[in-house]
Amino acid sequence: MDNKKIKKILSNVKSGKVSVADALHELKHFPYEDIGVVKVDHHREMRHGIPEVIFAEGKEIDDVKIIAESMLKKSGKFLITKASKEVYKKVNAICKKHKVQGCYYEKSGVITAGEQKTKKGLIAVLCAGTSDMNISEEACATASFLGSNVESVNDVGVAGLHRIVGARNILSDANVLIVAAGMEGALPSVIGGMTDKPIIAVPTSVGYGTSFGGLTALFSMLNSCVPGIAVMNIDNGFGAGVLAHKINLLAVK
Repeated sequence: MDNKKIKKILSNVKSGKVSVADALHELKHFPYEDIGVVKVDHHREMRHGIPEVIFAEGKEIDDVKIIAESMLKKSGKFLITKASKEVYKKVNAICKKHKVQGCYYEKSGVITAGEQKTKKGLIAVLCAGTSDMNISEEACATASFLGSNVESVNDVGVAGLHRIVGARNILSDANVLIVAAGMEGALPSVIGGMTDKPIIAVPTSVGYGTSFGGLTALFSMLNSCVPGIAVMNIDNGFGAGVLAHKINLLAVK
């Protein structure tokens, strides 16, 4: 439940359209709803600005379905990360039942429903190689769901850095940049030396043996000589999308 819905309920009580008892029924799950499997935090968006998100990996498919339907009933939307096609099939049936459009991002395993239609500002999401696109897609899908305009720039790693020239207008127009890279994780530092925009670096687990599942890229980004780069956890495109959205909103207010 978001601020708009709560304001509408209170306004209807004030005008007499809704009784106090009915309003109380609508608000009875404040601050959360215990559905047995989980305690769903319906009011997180009101406190935090970002609604609760379902992390599907490690959860039973039916549990994800139950949580998603609870969110859909209360707020008309949800965001699920790290989901399989099987999860999407179950969840999409719920979307059809409630007449809400569901969307599945196959590379990243993100499922969205009830995405914010009005978009603001601009976030540019860059990835070093096509092997990093699952993480950059997660960042794109997250930020777009929350209400930011997003442009993606793929396959512009340091082995062929001249390719970034074609994206110079996007880099200039964006309020914040997300840069995802595996291997040695050099791309955020290079981009950081070319722009005055805030950069959120995302190390990915892509690479050969001594990449150590993304640790080499993580350490490289943390030790960048370019000041002011924020670094997310390995493969955390979702976290990058959330942070970029918050920065983007500050820029357009």
